[in-house]
Amino acid sequence: MGAVGLLYVGAVLFLNGLMLLGKVEPRAAGVFNLFVGAMQVITPTVLIISNPDDTAVILGASGIYLFGFTYLYVGINLLGGFDTTGVGYFSLFVAVMALGYSYANFQILGDPAFGVIWLYWSFLWGLFFVLLGLKRAQITKYTGWVTAIQGWVTGAIPAFMILTGYWRNTNLLAMILAAFGLVVFLALWPLTKRGEPAGKAPSSEEPTRAGERAHRPRWT
Repeated sequence: MGAVGLLYVGAVLFLNGLMLLGKVEPRAAGVFNLFVGAMQVITPTVLIISNPDDTAVILGASGIYLFGFTYLYVGINLLGGFDTTGVGYFSLFVAVMALGYSYANFQILGDPAFGVIWLYWSFLWGLFFVLLGLKRAQITKYTGWVTAIQGWVTGAIPAFMILTGYWRNTNLLAMILAAFGLVVFLALWPLTKRGEPAGKAPSSEEPTRAGERAHRPRWT
């Protein structure tokens, strides 16, 4: 069940990344965030109720709520046009907690590949904090690309591998993921710096002039 939810986490991250890159209209993305957010709250609840004595399942399920609440918060923000600071500072909380879940996957759950994936998520939610909480619009394009790529690398592909029985040799997968993340995300930084606005992003209440491309971040 968790793998099914992870598949759609990949989908919503991909969609949100495209939104930050200006390819998807924010309100349209907001609806899908609500769908996935609801799914990511229902799924861990069912897992916990169904396995009340399995501490490993409860530990794994508890982390899913971080994403469910993120996407619900994002969807409401996008549809309501609210200020982004609440989502941004919640993202800081998620980024810190993701480090703990990474440690748990390495040391308790015995899945180093997901230990690395949680490090990916900590990095991504840290970017959301800087972009939305601190409103540093100059990282909009970089965050959009990282989000879209992580939708595939941390969501859709691992979920499909789990569902089809190919999620094996997690030590090797961990090394591949670590190498990929370091190379790709470091290489993206200089490639995305040009054309980004400097300073803070405008408040979500400020109107965007007709015909002008909006850089303000309005989601996570």
